[in-house]
Amino acid sequence: MKTTCILVLCASFAVPLAAFADEAKPAPRTALLLIDIQDFYFPGGALPLVGPEAAAAQAARLLAAARAAGWPVLHVRHDFEPGGAINAAVAPIAGEKVFTKSEVSCFNGTALLAHLRELGTERLVIAGMQTHMCLEAAARAAHDLGFESVVVGDACATRDLSWGGRTVAAADVHAATLATLDRNYATVTDTESLLGSERMPKP
Repeated sequence: MKTTCILVLCASFAVPLAAFADEAKPAPRTALLLIDIQDFYFPGGALPLVGPEAAAAQAARLLAAARAAGWPVLHVRHDFEPGGAINAAVAPIAGEKVFTKSEVSCFNGTALLAHLRELGTERLVIAGMQTHMCLEAAARAAHDLGFESVVVGDACATRDLSWGGRTVAAADVHAATLATLDRNYATVTDTESLLGSERMPKP
């Protein structure tokens, strides 16, 4: 078993869940990683996404369940103003670590990795914004660093992109990113499947 740490999920989670069903195997040490769910991504902010409220509501469900289960909760925020506060839907409470970054990847230039190793984290449940940027960077980096990662797709949000005179809808950007991550860098799932399938206290 790998001896590392952190969060993200989908239908392909059937295989890992089979391992959890084996009582002889202890559940991996899991932490919840919430990335850049900040006010500037919401309506009226500097870079509003498509559907950030719905994604934040699902992230809030994950957060409540993680707290009830006693998982370490790690918040990441990008150093940007105005609107740099973590959104009230998932605001940290006392004892929860907050890491501030200036790069795309939350592992770049922060003490996140050292903290995860100190905790003995083996698996990360990951959610946040933007799906195709900081969330994707976290999932890829976590995989390369040896963590088992679960990405919770409906607790993430992104925006329309433009390239070569063509606009790519946020829903397509989101789906393409999750399709790339799934089974290559992480297991991708949704909030309901994760909370319903995991043996963890319900909030």
